Amino acid sequence: MIAKIMKGSGFKGVINYILDPKKGTELIDSSGVRTESINHIVQSFIDQTELNPRVSKVVGHISLSFSAQDSSKLSNEWMAQSAREYMEKMGIKDTQYIIGRHFDKEHPHIHIAFNRINNNGKTISDRNDRFRSEKICKELTTKYGLYFADGKEKVKEYRLKEPDKTKYEIYQTLKAEIAQCRNWKDLLAHLKKQDIDVRFKFKSNSQEVQGIIFEKNGYHFNGSKVDRDFSYSKIDFALQQKNREQEQQMQGTINFISNVADVTSEITNNLIEGGENISSFFLYTRIFTIFANNQMIFMKSPTNRIKEVLIEKGIKQTWLAEKLGKSFTIVNSYVCNRRQPSLELLFQIAEILQVNPKELINTPDT
Repeated sequence: MIAKIMKGSGFKGVINYILDPKKGTELIDSSGVRTESINHIVQSFIDQTELNPRVSKVVGHISLSFSAQDSSKLSNEWMAQSAREYMEKMGIKDTQYIIGRHFDKEHPHIHIAFNRINNNGKTISDRNDRFRSEKICKELTTKYGLYFADGKEKVKEYRLKEPDKTKYEIYQTLKAEIAQCRNWKDLLAHLKKQDIDVRFKFKSNSQEVQGIIFEKNGYHFNGSKVDRDFSYSKIDFALQQKNREQEQQMQGTINFISNVADVTSEITNNLIEGGENISSFFLYTRIFTIFANNQMIFMKSPTNRIKEVLIEKGIKQTWLAEKLGKSFTIVNSYVCNRRQPSLELLFQIAEILQVNPKELINTPDT
């Protein structure tokens, strides 16, 4: 459920739009107006505005849109009831209104026109109305088990016009680049290559950054206007988190190399004592050599290929977790390279998957 709030000074235009027969409109609810004709509805609204002639923007217009996935449950009666509940929570009460349902789009939606001059001649407040509306929409969506849309992920880009087209391009670029950058220097360089300029807003008389502006194709947008996740503070947090993850991955690589060294040393001792065969020794030694010679490479990239091997064999992580006797969370952390298995465990995984242990390790040639 998504609301779009508009305001105006004349009722004729908005009433004609809402009740336009070309949109297959159905008037599903009304209060305080004569509904014999569009002219009667318009005049009813106008008459009440005379109770408070000092207010210029007397027209309230709100569209409520729903996901097409909820179409089967969205009867006219339910939509009218949800609109009334929305208005009540928004403080739109004791006033005239009409609710029209349109059928000209893929998604179900309704339009509400209401008089900002209530039945007692008082003005219905619009203070923080968009903020309050967003909160109420989420509340009602959750309450009635409605589908939470993916937002910008399902935008029909070919239908966008400027400046929305450019804003969406910036959104897509930011989403991709923030996911792979570790710091502001890298991010700014990547954005520059894609013709996106960045300006920071500073707190007065200080070097403290309090906002960010993105520019492209002659248009500029505050970060939070591109998307709520792209305010300066949220981007900064995401970059810091990415950097911490990289450092943890680097530490995992160091630990992994250390494990290889320890086990190799142990096998060498066993070999001397006659406890291990020569082929095992050379296999462990080869693995150790790969890591010792290329440890800097592994610090910058994933250090195992468990995910690739699972995909190649069509095996699910849950199955592997069960075979190892470990939780899915632990195995998933290995598969996603958030942490590395010990060398002993790596060999156990290789045995379960029936592959050479070297196939589970990234080398410069893989």
